[in-house]
Formats: sequence, C-alpha cells, structure tokens
Amino acid sequence: MTQKNQTYDTPWKEIIEFFFPQFMAFFVPGSEEDIDWGKEIKFLDKEFQKLTKDSVLGQRHTDKLVEVTLKNNSKKWILIHIEVQAQSKSDFPERMFVYNYRIYDRFKIPVISVAILADDSPAWRPGPFQYGMWGSTMGLDYLTTKLLDYQEKWAYLERQDNPFAIVVMAHLKALETKKDHSLRKQWKIELTRLLYEKGYSRTAVINLYRFIDWILTLPEALEEIFLEELKAYEKEKNMPYITSAEKIGRKKGKQEGRQEGKKEGKKEELLSVVRRAHEQGVTVPTIAKIVDLDVSMVNKILNNEDIDIPLHLLDSSGTL
Repeated sequence: MTQKNQTYDTPWKEIIEFFFPQFMAFFVPGSEEDIDWGKEIKFLDKEFQKLTKDSVLGQRHTDKLVEVTLKNNSKKWILIHIEVQAQSKSDFPERMFVYNYRIYDRFKIPVISVAILADDSPAWRPGPFQYGMWGSTMGLDYLTTKLLDYQEKWAYLERQDNPFAIVVMAHLKALETKKDHSLRKQWKIELTRLLYEKGYSRTAVINLYRFIDWILTLPEALEEIFLEELKAYEKEKNMPYITSAEKIGRKKGKQEGRQEGKKEGKKEELLSVVRRAHEQGVTVPTIAKIVDLDVSMVNKILNNEDIDIPLHLLDSSGTL
C-alpha cells in the first residue's frame, strides 16, 4: 500500500466492530463478564450522528456508540471515543460530557464513556469534566486509556492473545517510525508474522492485517519488498491468508474497473444513438421507445443535460 491520506475513522470502527468483545476485555477489563454476549450487539452510528450534527468535519477522532445487554437483562450504551491528536484547547472533557448527556437526554439509556487517547503527546492527559457551586455539582468521569503508556509494557503486549494488543503495538510503531520507513517496514513484517504465531483464524488475520496495513503505510518500493517477504513467509507456513486476499482484491478491482469501462461505453453508445436518430428526423417519442427511455430523459439528452441511465441499459450483456 502506497502513501495515502489517512482518515482516522473507518479502520478503527471496523476493528472495533469485528473484535468488540475483545475490545471491551482489553480496554474495560471486567466488563466482558457483565455483558450477555448471547444477546445482539447493536452499533448505533446513525443514532449518534443525529446527536452530533454540529460536530466539525475532518476532526482527527472517531466515535462508536454501541448497545449491549447485561446479564441482568438491562440495556447499556457504550460511547467509544478514539482521539488521535492532542488537543491544545481544553474542550475535550466538555465534549465527552456533552456527548454523554445528549445520548442520555434523547434515549434515557445509561451511557458509559470510554476515551482512547491515541495521540503522540505524553503530557496531554485530559481529566474529568465538572462544574458547580454551593454544593451543587455536575460532571462526568469517563474511562481513559493513553496508548503511549503501553510503550513501557511491550513485553506484556507480546504475551497477550487479545487482538487489541497487536492493534496497540501497530499504533505505537506507527508513531515511532514516522521518519524511518525502513524500520517501519521491519516492524510491519514482524507484526504481520505475529498474527500467524498467535494462531488467529484466517478471517481474524485478514482483519487485523487491514488495520496494520492502514496504520503502517510504506512507500511503494518498500511495500513491494514487504509483500515479497510476506509471500515467502506465508509459503513457509503454508498459510497464504493475506497474499491470497490481496490477489483476490486486485482481481476484483480489475474486474470492477473493466465493468465500469463497459458501462461507460454503453452510456456513450446510447447517447450517440439518441442524437443520431434526432438528427435524422426521428420523433422524440419514437426515440424513447427505441432506446427504452422516458421521453423526458430523451429530451434531457438532446439538451445536453446530465442524466443517470437505468442500470439495465448499461448491463454489459445487453445490446442497444
């Protein structure tokens, strides 16, 4: 994977959804014992977005709202907030409070707020939010984990079978190797090998690798070297999980590209038929019947307006 603009949203959300029980066990130890994992886990992205429409787009953080059922059959909502950039402003605790309050005010379901501080500033450690006077207080104590603190617990992370130990390791090495791509390549191969050594399933390996690949980006030349080393390692282990998935992904991408090209060609052919027929004096209603379009769409084509052609007309198996 070549250098790209990293978004601090989808990869974290995906890894949390796929390994949610493990996330809770790692970052909120003990909680996994209270949750009834036989009941449906609901990810409430749409509900959360409705409450945060005033949030600034492009902020370097991601949020995940999850509904769980406890063993006593009560419902609880968990707001997971991943912050990837230290905030010079002191509004972080207030933001945690506001999000928590809005959720409870709207849905009347208790909310547990969990903040994962994934920034690179050791000194930035936001505390609880509180205000009050004359004995009246309001505030929020939220759970906080500073990923940088695991730098001194590397041996502990290596011993853990929880997938989020590898997620944290990958994150720490991404911070450490920002200016050393060669070292980053070494750690990318080491962490990827660790996925196999831990004995994870094929699906788990592929999902964890997607996170590693996203966070430990490499220049194209080094990426090619990395993939060759990985291919050799998978051949040695007789477990071509990742390289097979990469091939399938590339093949699918090429097929989708060819399909898009065919559809674009079909669209141009249809537009050409409509315009030629009109130039030859064929009436608009007749043209509409010939190409199986509404009269209004034919008029838009003749007026050079942009239109969406029905998919059945762009099917590569169809003819005009």
